[in-house]
Amino acid sequence: MRNNKLTYSVLLVIGITMIWLFYACAPVREFTRWKTFNGTATFPNQRPYFDSAKKTVMIIADNDGTEIFDLMAPYYLFSATEKTNVYVVAGKKAPVIMRKGLFLLPHFSFEEFDSAGINADVIVIPNLSAMDARHQNPMIVDWIKKHYHDSTVILSVCDGALTAAATGIYDGKLLTAHASDYADMRKQYSKPLWVNNLRVTCSGNLYSTAGVSNATDGALAVIDTLFGRQTMLRVSKLIHYKSSPEQTAHKSIPVGFSDKMSIGKKVLFGKNRQIGVLLENGANELELAAVLDTYNRTFPKSLESVTLTDSSIITGYGLTLLPTSKLHEFYPDELHVLQPDKLPSRIKSLVDSSVIVRYDRQLPQYIIDACLNRIQLQYGPKYTEVVKLLLDYH
Repeated sequence: MRNNKLTYSVLLVIGITMIWLFYACAPVREFTRWKTFNGTATFPNQRPYFDSAKKTVMIIADNDGTEIFDLMAPYYLFSATEKTNVYVVAGKKAPVIMRKGLFLLPHFSFEEFDSAGINADVIVIPNLSAMDARHQNPMIVDWIKKHYHDSTVILSVCDGALTAAATGIYDGKLLTAHASDYADMRKQYSKPLWVNNLRVTCSGNLYSTAGVSNATDGALAVIDTLFGRQTMLRVSKLIHYKSSPEQTAHKSIPVGFSDKMSIGKKVLFGKNRQIGVLLENGANELELAAVLDTYNRTFPKSLESVTLTDSSIITGYGLTLLPTSKLHEFYPDELHVLQPDKLPSRIKSLVDSSVIVRYDRQLPQYIIDACLNRIQLQYGPKYTEVVKLLLDYH
């Protein structure tokens, strides 16, 4: 009888522990989860305006998943030059799942772009959903190869290097990637000249960047080459970014065992918040993506983009974005607002003012630094360094 009671007690403790671990590990599941779009997306009937006097930048998107800062930071920076047509093209004219965490409507499908008769002067390859050579999307690889010519500039951003390597265009050319994924990619594709400890590489008209945060450096390097130093400096000033194309040194430090232990400790015993980011018309694409991508790497309990009207919004440079949740159905511990001066008064009836995190865009501070400074106050300097490693921000 005593043995049975002991057995039941042990099983009860194990059961309770397993349940606790399941709920405690919700942030890890959230980090790896790719949301699916279940609503109805309305696309503009008209094609985006094309100015033949400007260069055309095509940013590749994978409908099944695309890194948000890799795509939206170059989109903003090239658009801000006012010297380019900037379009997002995907395999299907359907919402693109952005990691992390909203949906984006591409301007063109591959087929539509081809029928438009437009030539791409610059092709940007963000980190796409396939992270293994065997699972590369042949449609995307073939489309890039088809549109690449000797004069075409290609910018591979972060782990977009895997897709770039798959095209063969970078064979014998410099190529880099996120510090934590660099070694695996090098094993999968041996023909590129893989290098690390650089923010941006350049082999003629072929560029590549280190991890996600370095999308800014890569886009600015291409802008500097195509449009000159004054244009590059003007654009970098808009985001309060002080780096220059000459400052290419980078610390390629992969996430290590101790960093994973820090993540585990935070997930199991720390404050895992429900974070919402408000989507508003006129949003700055780079800033919006930076907040979502940076806070995703804090391993929150959940991370959702929301709108007040439950509909799509149009960003400052014309991207159509769709939220992942409805504000009246989501109860955030933090609601990040990038345009607090445009915040409707009725939001007070939906969320407590104490949970609103306001960003002052007039302060001369780069948005990722602003996020990291706040994260340090929340979780301490050690965990902030882990977030920086995940962003490859060194």
